[in-house]
Amino acid sequence: MPMLLIRGFYDVKGSQPDGDTVAFTAGDPAEWDLVGGGLGRAVDHSATGRAKLRLDAIDALETHYGANRVHQPLQFAHAAREELLSWIGFTEVRREGESVRATTPDTVPGFVLTRGTDVHGRCIALAGRGAPPGDSGREIDVDPAVLRTTLNHHMLAVGLAYPTFYRSLFTSLRAEMTTTSAQARTEGRGLWASDDTLTGVKVAGLSTLTDEAVLLPKLFRRLVDYLNLGTPPLACFPAFLAGVGDRFSILSTGERCVGLHRAVETTNDAAVRMIRPPEDLLFEDS
Repeated sequence: MPMLLIRGFYDVKGSQPDGDTVAFTAGDPAEWDLVGGGLGRAVDHSATGRAKLRLDAIDALETHYGANRVHQPLQFAHAAREELLSWIGFTEVRREGESVRATTPDTVPGFVLTRGTDVHGRCIALAGRGAPPGDSGREIDVDPAVLRTTLNHHMLAVGLAYPTFYRSLFTSLRAEMTTTSAQARTEGRGLWASDDTLTGVKVAGLSTLTDEAVLLPKLFRRLVDYLNLGTPPLACFPAFLAGVGDRFSILSTGERCVGLHRAVETTNDAAVRMIRPPEDLLFEDS
């Protein structure tokens, strides 16, 4: 899978990293213009080359979602953030709330491998540390061996992120990440021993989602948005999901779907669960 390599460094001071987003500064800011071949959405970056990365193919529990900045159970949301920063190479991080005020060291060298951006101008990337496996500003072939050296792969291996796949990710890389995540789940690593995504959870209110239920973040975000409408019965949640219109395929059947209600079940006792494991869903790139 050819991906553009950009060399630079991680500098997270003044940012709010979580388990799947982190600030990265390109050594040559002009190289951000090469992302996506110069077509489509541009990477949103500062004059010095600092941009926000959205780690490809994984989704960690939310630390501050939406206008009300709600979170998922912080035991795992913060564990994912700390694991990310430690893996990169920060040995000490000082914060004020969710914001980073200072780190040791100040910056850490690294690189990203990317093919595009998301709707928010974030670079969708595989994130690496240390010396890059190629020349900055050029494409390299990314195979499973290269993938295994990245932060994305590591977060799945330790069980602190869910696999969340989009169509732009090549099949061989998706297969490697599926295997890695399945092993973490089988061994109960990280959040998997507490995961409620497939077993289901009774949603008594927002506190169920913020303090108790460990759910695939995409399902969490849809539930939060639904509860923000007021106090509609959970029985209406599938209709809400149909209206949102997430587009995805079910890999095990080949079925193409519009609306996450095709993969979510609600019950009369106000419980909700996904009926397909996260790695069986392939979302359309947004």
